[in-house]
Amino acid sequence: MTKHLLFAFIIVALSGCAISPGMNMSTYRGAHDVTIVPITAELIAKLQMKSGGQPIKERLPVETQHDPKPYRLGIGDILSITVWDHPELTIPAGEYRAAETAGHQIAKNGTIFYPYIGRVKVAGKTLIQTRWLLARLLAKHITKPQVDVKVAAYLSQKAFVVGEVANPGPQPITNIPLTVVDAIKQAGGTTSKSDLRHLILTRNGKNYPINLLDIYEKGDMAQNMQLQDGDVLNVPDLQSQKIFVLGEVTRPSSLYLRKGRMSLSEALSEVGGIKPETSNPARIYVIRNGSKGKPEIYHLNAKSPDALILGDQFKLSSRDVVYVETAGVERWNRLIQRLVPTTNLLLNAAETDYTLGSDKIQLKY
Repeated sequence: MTKHLLFAFIIVALSGCAISPGMNMSTYRGAHDVTIVPITAELIAKLQMKSGGQPIKERLPVETQHDPKPYRLGIGDILSITVWDHPELTIPAGEYRAAETAGHQIAKNGTIFYPYIGRVKVAGKTLIQTRWLLARLLAKHITKPQVDVKVAAYLSQKAFVVGEVANPGPQPITNIPLTVVDAIKQAGGTTSKSDLRHLILTRNGKNYPINLLDIYEKGDMAQNMQLQDGDVLNVPDLQSQKIFVLGEVTRPSSLYLRKGRMSLSEALSEVGGIKPETSNPARIYVIRNGSKGKPEIYHLNAKSPDALILGDQFKLSSRDVVYVETAGVERWNRLIQRLVPTTNLLLNAAETDYTLGSDKIQLKY
């Protein structure tokens, strides 16, 4: 009886290729009806057109360096005020003192105190407006006053640069417009782990995407916006920009899309290439999370003459899974290796049963 079970087990195992080790993408049946699409020159052209034609996300109004907003004074700023030919109105030894002590700091109510004219509200005004205001008020006491106003210390406004930069923290906003690129530069630049394509600018509770690579490489200055007081510029890390290379490759692992660009050939090269002795080059797949959670599966036949060119032109996206299928012979070998221990166990059981049966027969005689 045991021998019959053994033979039945072997027949079922040999005929059931689906139980052999390794994923078989050609027989994939998932929760969705998914079509495996061959990677061809036509497909690559279609994907490139699709990626290039995506609608631009909502952006802030363009504030270029050619039309910057003038700096407006705020609470905490320290002003240096000079009235020419009237040294009595200048702080003694002012030019030899630190900026924090050499001028007039704007109080919490937005005013400064100045001789002859008392309290003057200057918060919210530009330097030119402040100069005209002081000159007009001093004209009541001085003939044709010549007034010069400068900011000795910018303390009222700041933007914040956080995330993957060398020195995250606040960046002061001065009379020189502070743009996205300038703010990152002043923060020490980005790190090797920064995602340059998905920066987030938060302003007044709203988030706006910024692609720093487009600024650097395409000159898209519409995204190099002038920062305002209270803005938060976040440079994220690359954790969400990973791909996974699995199956019959030398070093199955995950890889970072450091600049958002990596081809299928580059990914395979990064992990040491496919295993020539166990892989099936005709079955290389890219599994991608498509729209509405429906997977998209692309197939590259690396045995075809144009496979190397197609693989280099096929661009991977974040969270893609590259899978190299196992060769048929290798799948068979692994199946046999798994069957051998079970087969030996059944054979031993059969021999033991036969021996015990013989002993019983001998005892009866």
